[in-house]
Amino acid sequence: MIIKRHLILIALLFAVTTAKCQQCIDTIFGPDVKTVTLAPLEAPLGDVFDNNGPSFTVSFDVLAPQPELLRYRLLHCNALWQPDNLDAGQFLTGPAEGNINDYQSSFTTLIDYTHYSFTFPEPYTRFSASGNYIVQIFPQSDPDKVLLQRRFCVYEELVDIEMNMTKPTGQYGNIWNHQQVDVEVAPRNGSLPLHESYYLVEIQQNRRDDLRRKLPFSGYSANSMQYRWSAQNVFPAGNHYRYFDLSNLRAAMYHVQRIEQYGGETFAFLQPDEDRSRKAYSSYNSLNGGMKVNIRDRQNPDIEADYVWVNFSLPMLQPFLDGSVHIIGELTQWHFDDNSRMEWNASYKAYTKRMLLKQGYYSYQLLFLPAGESEALTATLEGDHFATPNAYTVRVYYCQPGALFDRLVGVSSQVFGQ
Repeated sequence: MIIKRHLILIALLFAVTTAKCQQCIDTIFGPDVKTVTLAPLEAPLGDVFDNNGPSFTVSFDVLAPQPELLRYRLLHCNALWQPDNLDAGQFLTGPAEGNINDYQSSFTTLIDYTHYSFTFPEPYTRFSASGNYIVQIFPQSDPDKVLLQRRFCVYEELVDIEMNMTKPTGQYGNIWNHQQVDVEVAPRNGSLPLHESYYLVEIQQNRRDDLRRKLPFSGYSANSMQYRWSAQNVFPAGNHYRYFDLSNLRAAMYHVQRIEQYGGETFAFLQPDEDRSRKAYSSYNSLNGGMKVNIRDRQNPDIEADYVWVNFSLPMLQPFLDGSVHIIGELTQWHFDDNSRMEWNASYKAYTKRMLLKQGYYSYQLLFLPAGESEALTATLEGDHFATPNAYTVRVYYCQPGALFDRLVGVSSQVFGQ
């Protein structure tokens, strides 16, 4: 794999639960902001991007027929995603703010909206510092009114990262339901000191922020540092994501039971979901929690795809008394909050939820969040199967005492499972 420069961009979308926090977190502040995506313009190397010109595009909709003048700004954060108060000139060779000039009003849709998109960094602008970043969107007339923000990373290739998945050993999991991922980190050609106290190593399963963990150091091996054999290395294996196809409103597609229009709006009723925790494992392709805007009978999905009220249901005889059920995936921005929480309907003896979604493909899981806990469970409604393919991402930060900022010196992502 040929890398032209040391600084590489990678999009890392994270889940959030609150808007105001010391940490910088992915957040939609405006209630009318929908369908936010941050993605590479070109990805010849998968999720690794050459830092040669604009690399990312951000797109989103605002449920308003008249456009508003919006701007964006870039901010740098430390390894814990807290603002480090660097000036723009310390992390960027060029402007850290810009206008969003690309916007269009929706066309022939029942629900009016304005579609915005922009790319960054600007031409002739380069990131001069690796690490964690956020991009914020705000009205030109009110810079303090942030409508949304998204996290991303710029990293250097200064360490080699080796990841190996094994069946769990010891007390932290079992061989049928869990996956253990051990990590080895080695500085390249003496570029950085081999001193574990200077490094922060994180691992994340898929895009779930509740499964993003700091790995404890376990020892040295030759010229590398080992992170293995701990509870933090062991993850529930989960199951394949459920999905549905909303790209055609003239006929019900996959997992859509029926489509109705009344009151000037469109309603889609999905087939009832089921508890998969006791069902045998079966393999099929899905978007692994992702989404893709798409329409079958029109040309431009950005402005011609309509918004639909999608109705979810999970039949159950009794509700859970010790936790909540959430619809998790990119369709809910991976949040465990009111927007993803399903409500118990005693009349139907089912958990139900209604969401306003843009036409396209969507995948998701139904996760159970125990009361007072921060990590949701797949075992309750999805089941855990060792063979499930999961993407694991390792990020290595170099946090040298006295440095102006925490450097991100290596990122590696690998899918394990069948």
